[in-house]
Amino acid sequence: MKKVSILLLLAIHFTFTISCADDDTITTDEDSENAEVVDDQTDEQDETTYVESYDDTDFDATDWTDATHSKSADPNFDVVFEDNTVKRLDLVITEERWQSMLDDMTSLYGNFGGISGPGSGGPGGGGLVETDEDPIFVPGEVLFEDKEWYRVGLRFKGNSSLQSSWSAGILKLSFKLDFDEFEDEYPQIDNQRFYGFKKLSLKNNYNDKSMLREKIATDVFREAGLASSHASIYEVYVDHGDGPEYFGVYTMVEEVDDTVIDTQFSDNDGNLYKPDGDGASFAEGTFSEDVFVKKTNEDEADFSDIENLFAALHADNRTTDPEAWRTNLETIFDTDTFLNYLAVNTVIQNWDTYGRMTHNYFLYNNPDTEKLAWIPWDNNEALQSGNQQGSLALDFSDLNDTEWPLIGYLYEDATYKAKYDSYVQEFVNNVFTVSAMQSEYAAYASLVEPYATAEVEGYTFLNSSADFQAAISELNSHVSERVAAAENYLN
Repeated sequence: MKKVSILLLLAIHFTFTISCADDDTITTDEDSENAEVVDDQTDEQDETTYVESYDDTDFDATDWTDATHSKSADPNFDVVFEDNTVKRLDLVITEERWQSMLDDMTSLYGNFGGISGPGSGGPGGGGLVETDEDPIFVPGEVLFEDKEWYRVGLRFKGNSSLQSSWSAGILKLSFKLDFDEFEDEYPQIDNQRFYGFKKLSLKNNYNDKSMLREKIATDVFREAGLASSHASIYEVYVDHGDGPEYFGVYTMVEEVDDTVIDTQFSDNDGNLYKPDGDGASFAEGTFSEDVFVKKTNEDEADFSDIENLFAALHADNRTTDPEAWRTNLETIFDTDTFLNYLAVNTVIQNWDTYGRMTHNYFLYNNPDTEKLAWIPWDNNEALQSGNQQGSLALDFSDLNDTEWPLIGYLYEDATYKAKYDSYVQEFVNNVFTVSAMQSEYAAYASLVEPYATAEVEGYTFLNSSADFQAAISELNSHVSERVAAAENYLN
């Protein structure tokens, strides 16, 4: 196990005291002498100051600045999503709150490491638990580069990856971070941000022994000109009462409903949907408001933009008057963006999204164009060849077009097929080249390997340290295979 050490708070220059019983006022006690000092071993890689677990009455806020903690700061991508480095992030959760998180997971998905869950569909019992309930949030602290963020909302996140990790007895679980989730309970953290970010996801790289696929996929989508989250590699430690434990290599991912629509579109006031369920296939007659989960404008029960897309897509003139059909479809749907996405996603291969699964994408009604734009999401299953579900063929010969009409109907149209083909060509010529990708894989492999091979049993998906390099080799082979497949398709 990777040795971890902490140097608990040596001194507090300013102590901010929250007194919830006294109108939540803050009092300042300068040069406090009450800080407990606890010494531990020194981490050979770095020495970091950590705050001992404490109750809800005191915290040190001397490191709170506009640039690091306030809502007024613009998102700092250079700090949070810095490339070519692995940064350290620590989560501190009291023992009682950690236990409440574990108890909640047990109630949702059955015993940790167990072979059965609640009901016949529990983990290990023949299927996944179907629930609309997310794991609970608890307040905890986030430590990063000698600064602390207070009473941050922390919870486990994910669906099949979360359940599978839990039932396998692997505690390396994905986390959701919401920096002002508990501002009503703790007014002193009102509008707290992490370098301008309100929400972030820490993904556990489930089923990805290279620990790079989520990061690389988000990058190539953006390089291809698509709106896509930023991502970066972190080593994550969790202190849930006994000091920091190394939970392993995670991928920090930017949340679409936080800063993606705020920074990659000129206006963030449009409807943002995260579809999940049968209607997310856009098959005729499957529309349901419950499927198109709103992430913005939640209080407005207006789904007319989605309903209009269904109507335009399935209009009777699709084959009799394709030009009129395209014109009408393009009044509500950004077809160029979708065809670009479709080309990239099909070249890199990603079965866990539209075309195979009715989830893992967003639709944003861009106020500038009044068209729904496609935004990819959740890419840990991308960039791999062999999987039981199977990725789509470049010519979609293995697709049922009535089940997945956004792909099938557009590809059947000669004008849209020509655009799709041009995006495939552009992507393999300018972004997804063998030399560029293999160079990038080599650089990231060298960077991440020490952290990946330091993962320990119960906190890793690796069976041995050799698994990591084998996964990198698979990435190198994959890009060669996919570029050859694209060229063969185009020729």
